[in-house]
Amino acid sequence: MNEILLIFLASLASLGRVFLTIGLSIITGWFLGYIAIKSKAFENIYISVVEIFESVPVISFFPVVLIFFVYRIGGYIGIELAVDFLVFTAVVWNIWIGIYQAFKTVPSDLLEVSENYRLGFLGKMAKLYIPYSWPRIAANLIPSFADAIFYITVSEVFSIGSSSYHVFGIGTLIGEFTASQEYTLALDGLGILAIPIIIFTYLLRRFANYTVSKYGLDTEIKVTKRGRMRIRYATRMSNTIAPFVKLSKYVTRIGSRSASSEEETRRNLPWRYLGIGISVLLLGLLVYGAFSTISSVPKSVWLYLISTTPNVLFNLLIDYIRVLFIAIVSLVFSIFLGYFIATRERVEKVLIPAIQTYASFPAPAYFPLLFTATISFIHSVFGSWTDEFYVILLGFISTFYYVFYSYWLGIKNMPNQYWEIMKNYNFSFWHKLRYVIIPSTFPYIISGLSSTINSAWGGLAIGEYWEISNSYTLQVSHGIMKSIAVATANGNIPLAAWDSLIFGIVVMIYSIFFTRKMMDLAREKYVAEEGIYLA
Repeated sequence: MNEILLIFLASLASLGRVFLTIGLSIITGWFLGYIAIKSKAFENIYISVVEIFESVPVISFFPVVLIFFVYRIGGYIGIELAVDFLVFTAVVWNIWIGIYQAFKTVPSDLLEVSENYRLGFLGKMAKLYIPYSWPRIAANLIPSFADAIFYITVSEVFSIGSSSYHVFGIGTLIGEFTASQEYTLALDGLGILAIPIIIFTYLLRRFANYTVSKYGLDTEIKVTKRGRMRIRYATRMSNTIAPFVKLSKYVTRIGSRSASSEEETRRNLPWRYLGIGISVLLLGLLVYGAFSTISSVPKSVWLYLISTTPNVLFNLLIDYIRVLFIAIVSLVFSIFLGYFIATRERVEKVLIPAIQTYASFPAPAYFPLLFTATISFIHSVFGSWTDEFYVILLGFISTFYYVFYSYWLGIKNMPNQYWEIMKNYNFSFWHKLRYVIIPSTFPYIISGLSSTINSAWGGLAIGEYWEISNSYTLQVSHGIMKSIAVATANGNIPLAAWDSLIFGIVVMIYSIFFTRKMMDLAREKYVAEEGIYLA
């Protein structure tokens, strides 16, 4: 078969996997997000689990994939399901957390309108929660698409010990071309892959603009029908009512509001019970899995794994320092460049697709070329820190776009009243950032920054131990991702699983004491919709 045609068909196969998993992520995210906001017990488990799995790199799922899909199911179907699962793990978590954060920060006046109309589950989802979540979903679709393409090489071809598994796709082809040093064909693959990436980038950007214009705070309603609830219209009307008039109307409705709250509590009972039931089921599965694992591992192996714990914690600390540095650089980069692009439409039309296209290219395909071209200069500048520089660079490339796109779309979604106030008071750039832009985009920043921190591990997982060429292995001296990569490459699945378990526990603690607290802060003080009253 013609190689160009083969590359084209492989690109379509890979993109099909990506959009299938994205669609599944959105649909399941709506359902799980609604249960999470209605059941505190399920919310605690759901957010912790999502934060853990979002932080665990794709490579950490290989033992699960190997045991369940490849060994239990077997054949090409098992390998295909394994690859689809790996692609799913690359795109789903930030979409789920974005939907949850959107549901969590729905303004109270919109919730009151939905309660007054006595809407059921389907009514609230169709008229309130799903429309309100579209801007946040759009903000996460762009990085999710980029993340999936970025990790496509890792997902479509993987190996554990001496065994290698792959399916038909662009990741497999580019990996084969690079391994055989057929760089011309690898560049052809990247060039052909760039065509659908550019097209879908344009479509996703148009979709993001559409969601902001249709579901943004101050969007005009073009079509209204009598007798139907109009969330957008209700919001605009509420924002035009003077504070004392709104207060007086609230006082006259105290009795009915109390009755409505009681009715809403009764309506939420089934969802709370469902959430509790799912939570108990998940905990039961975890306990059963833990018991099965503990009972199947010999005592000598457990003693060996426990003895490695201090070294694992030290490696984890080193990697958290790397992640913190990457997150700070990404945030500063996003705040300034995101504002610059969002306020200049012509620049936005050029740079957004360009950054998206660049971020979407799979790093294992082009990074060896970049490394070969720059190693002499970088080594002359950084010396013994050369490998550390490339690892940080790879981590930045793999994750900066999360907070960048969330912050950029947050600026695009700011109410017009805010821009008018800044113009009327002649705010300087720094005053705009400090008093208006950063506070009003704070939920978007937290959403993007959370995904940036959690996804930086993927870049570290690739870069901390990587045979980047036949004559050079890129590696760091210490790091939890290097430990997992080395254990996996050597077929030491118990050690890789033990490192991942400790890693997951630390991430769960982080999700409880950082992400959720920051989202609660965003809901209480920095929801831009509530600020319209002050505007």
